[in-house]
Amino acid sequence: MMIHRKLLTTVLALSPSLVLAGEPISLFNGKDLSGWTAVLADENTKVEDVWTVQDGVLMCKGQPVGYIRTDKDFSNYELSLQWRFPEGSQGGNSGVLVHTSEPGAIGIWPKSIEVQLHRGDAGDFWVIGTDLNVENEDERKMGRRHLNLTDNSENPIGEWNTMVIRCKGDSITVTVNGDLVNEATNCSATEGAISLQSEGAPIEFREIVLTPIDD
Repeated sequence: MMIHRKLLTTVLALSPSLVLAGEPISLFNGKDLSGWTAVLADENTKVEDVWTVQDGVLMCKGQPVGYIRTDKDFSNYELSLQWRFPEGSQGGNSGVLVHTSEPGAIGIWPKSIEVQLHRGDAGDFWVIGTDLNVENEDERKMGRRHLNLTDNSENPIGEWNTMVIRCKGDSITVTVNGDLVNEATNCSATEGAISLQSEGAPIEFREIVLTPIDD
C-alpha cells in the first residue's frame, strides 16, 4: 500500500490538473466565463454582448450565432446541466456539443456531436462532421439528425430542465428531467471540448458539472 501511495503522490505532483474518476468538476463558476472561449460568426461582436452572467446564471442572447467551448478536452464523463428558455419567450434553438474539436466543420459549427436543446426536440442528436448509430435508424435517422425517443420530457418555458449526458467510450446516453431520451453507439468522436450554442434564441444555463467516469 505504501508503494501505491508514493506512486499516486508522484503522479499528482507531475500532473497537478489530473482529475480522478468520480471527482465532480464545476465547468461554470457562476461568476464569469473563466475556462471557456467564445467563437462568434461576427468577429466584431463582443463576447459580453452575447454571453453574460447574472446571479449564477449563464445567459445567452442567441445572436449572433456561435458557441462557447471549454478550454480543456474531456472523455469518459457524465455531464449534468440545467437550461431554460426565459419566461415569456417562444423558446427556440440551442444545443450542447460534446467531443468538440476542429472549428468550421459545417459553417460556424465545429466538429462535434450535438445534443439538441431545441424547444420540443431536446435530446435529438445532430452529427457535425461526425457519425454515430441509434436503434431503428430507418425510422429515426434523417440526414444528420437522429430523433430522440420522447418529446414529452421538457418542462414549460420559464422552468428549469436538467439534462445528463453520459459519454463512455464510443457511446452516449442522454436523459432529460430523469427520462431516457436518446442513446448512441459507435460514435466516431470520443473526446474533445464541451460547447454551448448561441443559435438564434435567448437561453439560460446553470449548474454545469462534469464527473469523470472510469474508461
